[in-house]
Amino acid sequence: MCKLSEKAWLGAIFLKDEGGYKIVLKALRHYKKRLKTLGGSPELKDSAAMFASVLHQQAVKTIPKIDEMIERIEGSLGDIQLTNKLVEEIPFLEKALQCYEADIHKAQDFGHEYFVKLVGDVKETAKDLKTINEALKKIKQFSE
Repeated sequence: MCKLSEKAWLGAIFLKDEGGYKIVLKALRHYKKRLKTLGGSPELKDSAAMFASVLHQQAVKTIPKIDEMIERIEGSLGDIQLTNKLVEEIPFLEKALQCYEADIHKAQDFGHEYFVKLVGDVKETAKDLKTINEALKKIKQFSE
């Protein structure tokens, strides 16, 4: 059996050559917007004040990481070797995609003003759900 380091990360091909970077960048930008508006989240309003403080502190730490990831992705599109270095960020990319997906569902299913405002045109962003699902599968793929 091959070690993980000996396998080729097919997710890099998806990001670079199949245009997957578009949905990942969109999800990262959404994730940043979500973290910046965390105080207005209905979920946070219903939680204990101490929990809200911890989430806010995590958000402040995560936003620069999002900016860094956006720069790294945009800077790696011309070079597959640079794109391959993003492999260590799979969990972070998944988190951004899952956040975007969850917020689209919340806007669709519940129509809460916060989520509708956060995702924008609900009908238009709902079209991203299929692409998000594909991205979540493909960024985890490795050659056999």
